[in-house]
Amino acid sequence: MNFFFYKYHGTGNDFVMIDNRTKSFPKEKIAKIAFLCNRHFGIGADGLILLEDDHIYDFRMIYFNADGSEGTMCGNGGRCIVAFAKKLGIIECKTIFIATDGLHNATIKDTIVSLQMINVDTIKVNENFIFVDTGSPHHIQIVKNIDHFNVLGKGRKIRNDIYGTKGSNVNFVEQINQHTFKVRTYERGVEDETLACGTGVTAVALAMYKIKKTKKTKVKLMTKGGVLEVSFTKKENTFLNIFLTGAVSFVFKGTITI
Repeated sequence: MNFFFYKYHGTGNDFVMIDNRTKSFPKEKIAKIAFLCNRHFGIGADGLILLEDDHIYDFRMIYFNADGSEGTMCGNGGRCIVAFAKKLGIIECKTIFIATDGLHNATIKDTIVSLQMINVDTIKVNENFIFVDTGSPHHIQIVKNIDHFNVLGKGRKIRNDIYGTKGSNVNFVEQINQHTFKVRTYERGVEDETLACGTGVTAVALAMYKIKKTKKTKVKLMTKGGVLEVSFTKKENTFLNIFLTGAVSFVFKGTITI
């Protein structure tokens, strides 16, 4: 069967996007999804995203990891699907859509997409790391000389040894100044370092505020794929109005037989 696809990326975090409002895509075929994401034999991507109709909201986002498994929330993927929905004529400048972790508000202006993330009321601070769930689970560890850090080796070990089969994304962080941090992320499901991770930089911004590495409620996150911004408010023990903002790019479109 032939499928029409679009390729998008948000700060280097890239996705195969498919309009599945006809419900014709074989979501149960894990190997086929992994093939589409394969960078040698398929299209190549960190994940695959289906846009589907919803009876109440503008659309529904279904996200699959690069290994073909259905994933939890993906922040950069969420920003990319907003741009995709606009390209399809489903939305204009604002949207409310539903994903696996609930509702998301978003705005798009030119190439900049700002996506509201879920509220966060639990941040677990351990001796050597912090754990935050921002729609996906994130382990956060502060390191030095991050540009030369062994993200793949250390990230894979933490992902497997601490979190087992379920796994967790693993973020390594280095502070640049009072409101800027460098972040590199090992993503479960991709099982490799990605150029950026939206839920990851969101988790990092909240964690750094929690442990008083920053007093800013608008934080700049530098990833290998570009710069993202996370803003939020804090009320008592809950982080509210969390927005992930950055550029989204359309790369190419085509058809593929699976």
